[in-house]
Amino acid sequence: MALNLQVSTSDNIAVVLCRGRIVFGEEADELRRVILGLLNETKNIVLNFAWVGQVDSSGLGTLVASFISARHHGAKIKFAAPSLAARKVLRTTRVDGLFEIYDSTDDALKSFRPPPNIAAAA
Repeated sequence: MALNLQVSTSDNIAVVLCRGRIVFGEEADELRRVILGLLNETKNIVLNFAWVGQVDSSGLGTLVASFISARHHGAKIKFAAPSLAARKVLRTTRVDGLFEIYDSTDDALKSFRPPPNIAAAA
């Protein structure tokens, strides 16, 4: 299955819903192109991997390169709801140590919000 990417925004945070495979060729290239484009618009990106069925070494390379590009832009990329297949690849290759991974898109979005000011409540 080809990679389908749907981009939406919420509070200046780009959410990319990824469906399909992130593998060598057009799929990995398209993900990289979309992420680079988003880095020109926002500093916060969530990649929802709930519907990602496969990630190969080229896909992993794309993710790592995207992480480095985000860091150079002063931006952050976080994962949301990775499928079992995606989670296994990220964990096995230890790429999961580079990214913050959340169980849901909502949790990832909340992680970008600053903590409430405790002093203001006093």
